[in-house]
Amino acid sequence: MSSASLANTASSGTPEYYDDLIKKFVIASAFWGLAGFLAGDLIAWQLAFPVLNMDLEWTTFGRLRPLHTSAVIFAFGGNILLGSSFYVVQRTCRASLFGGNGLGSFIFWGYQLFIVLAATGYLLGITQGKEYAEPEWYVDLWITVVWVAYLIAFGGTIVRRKEPHIYVANWFYLAFIITIAVLHLGNNASVPTVLFGGEMTKSYIVWAGVQDAMTQWWYGHNAVGFFLTAGFLGMMYYFVPKQAERPVYSYRLSVIHFWALTFLYIWAGPHHLHYTALPDWVQTLGMTFSVMLWMPSWGGMINGVMTLSGAWHKLRTDPVLRFMVASVGFYGMSTFEGPLMSIKAVNSLSHYTDWTIGHVHAGALGWNALVSFGVLYFLVPKLWNRERLYSLRLVNTHFWISTIGIVLYISSMWVSGIMQGLMWRTYDQLGFLQYSFIETVEAMHPYYIIRATGGLLFVLGAVLMIYNLWRTARGDLRNEAPIGLDSQAAAAAE
Repeated sequence: MSSASLANTASSGTPEYYDDLIKKFVIASAFWGLAGFLAGDLIAWQLAFPVLNMDLEWTTFGRLRPLHTSAVIFAFGGNILLGSSFYVVQRTCRASLFGGNGLGSFIFWGYQLFIVLAATGYLLGITQGKEYAEPEWYVDLWITVVWVAYLIAFGGTIVRRKEPHIYVANWFYLAFIITIAVLHLGNNASVPTVLFGGEMTKSYIVWAGVQDAMTQWWYGHNAVGFFLTAGFLGMMYYFVPKQAERPVYSYRLSVIHFWALTFLYIWAGPHHLHYTALPDWVQTLGMTFSVMLWMPSWGGMINGVMTLSGAWHKLRTDPVLRFMVASVGFYGMSTFEGPLMSIKAVNSLSHYTDWTIGHVHAGALGWNALVSFGVLYFLVPKLWNRERLYSLRLVNTHFWISTIGIVLYISSMWVSGIMQGLMWRTYDQLGFLQYSFIETVEAMHPYYIIRATGGLLFVLGAVLMIYNLWRTARGDLRNEAPIGLDSQAAAAAE
């Protein structure tokens, strides 16, 4: 072990933590996040102005859209999940990372290779062609190897722990790791066509017809449930109490939250297939479990927000805590809206419309991205041993720019989507559809511009964050008045 790779060694017997590895994940998350946000905003402008597709096959919406979703989920979100989980598991278990730098570096570089292979495959059109344009078989095999190594490193650290209790954040991380592995293996079962004289980079999927649709949405919704929910809840249960300097509001509630969420979420996928060839009882089962998810989801949201009991005043002066608490609020909002949209009567209006896009981004931008920003702001001063962030006022600016961008995005998609659904089901007095499809597209145009503008604000906020984190890592400190002071006090402080 090189001394440069270790941190937080104390004479009291505190174990040595591999923080240089976590630094790499932090840098990668910030880099891929900006790339993914830029791709997302570009395709938003392409929807508003199709000429921006540029008549090149590699830059069309159809190829950039899966690039964007995978970049923000697996590249940005995945890197912060892996990095934060290694940070949390070492400290809560009082044990150094199992496998050390060797296994950790393999996981990091292996995961980055997976991202690059998937991204180039999307742009070149080498995919399985499923709903989310899954990467091809060779990418599936590689990420399986990396993911198993991740499970070994994380699980091995828990096994060798010096702390007898396994903190609840680690339960959420572990559920995320194991369930994503099961989902990946089930959904991506495919056979390379080279065995039958086809192209080496092509394969065909094992499932077919309605079975494939059911498998895809078992995967798709539980990727939301365990990658974008359980993993990020692990972050919430560690970093919100740390930033607020308060204990979790109810540890018992956190345990109930974990087991209820883990059991219920796995059944909710069929609500994406209402009014399809899927058997009606399966659709109803998915809707029922989705509605039941209201309870554990809101239990977790209340637990996160109420952790600030006795520390609400910190929201006036700590913009990093604002990011975390606002993200928990968006988690509560999107986990109310999701079960609502799973109800068949509501789904008949909302499905296949921009309302769904607004819902997805309320969770992705409001919940996942905001809590990730808060964790990045928390980790960088710790990992680089800095007194504080370069500028809290820039953090505050980032918070408001991002929040305004999110509100513009989701509100425009709500209005656009409900209008779209109503236009699709409007009939004239003779029983014919009153609006053609192209008329609905034309009516949505101004809302697409608003959505893309909100996305642009979100991108600008990310640029501010990266600048702030870079200056922090360099050891710079901006001379500025504290956040939350009135104008006279701020002038006196300066």
